[in-house]
Parts: sequence; structure tokens; C-alpha cells
Amino acid sequence: MTASLRLAPLLASLSVALLLLGCAGTPAPPGTQVAQERLQQAIVPGTTTKAQLLAAFGPTKNVVFDSGFETWLYQTPAGGGRFGEFVVLIHPSGIVTKTRTRAPALP
Repeated sequence: MTASLRLAPLLASLSVALLLLGCAGTPAPPGTQVAQERLQQAIVPGTTTKAQLLAAFGPTKNVVFDSGFETWLYQTPAGGGRFGEFVVLIHPSGIVTKTRTRAPALP
């Protein structure tokens, strides 16, 4: 086996690690970190619209599915550098269908 063939897996692993480090230093989109109480008060399933979410909290991390449904993820600060999650499911019509919270991991 030549030296270049032995180095290929190592170089590939190093490239992936550097890519992930670059992502870690990228600032989160506006609106990503919001107090859980504020989210719970402002978001009402069946009533709140996607436009209202954008106006109140700005853009955040999201996933759009082939079905047209979307999930939006907000982080809720919990102190000590920890965060919970507040996930919003949006119907293709643009209305919030449901929400889900996840408590922060224990230290």
C-alpha cells in the first residue's frame, strides 16, 4: 500500500473535523435563543402564523419536509451554558400546529 493511500482516510477525517469546527464558530441565526416563557406566551397552536413567528422572534433553524410541514427550533437558555429546546411544527397553510419542549441536559 502506498503512503498516499494510507493517508487518504486520515485526510478525510481531518477535513470533516475542520468543517465541523467551522460550523461551531458560526453564530446562531437571530431568534434562535429565546426565553421559554416568552415562546409559550406568544405561540398558540391553531392560531399563531409563520409570519407572526418571524415578526416576533426572527428567523431560526428550520427543516422543511416534502409534505410542506416545517419545524422551527428555538433554544431556551437554562443557565450554565445549557439550553432546552422549543420546537414548533408549522402546517403547510402557515399555521402553528403544535409545539414541543425538551428540558436541558443535566450538567
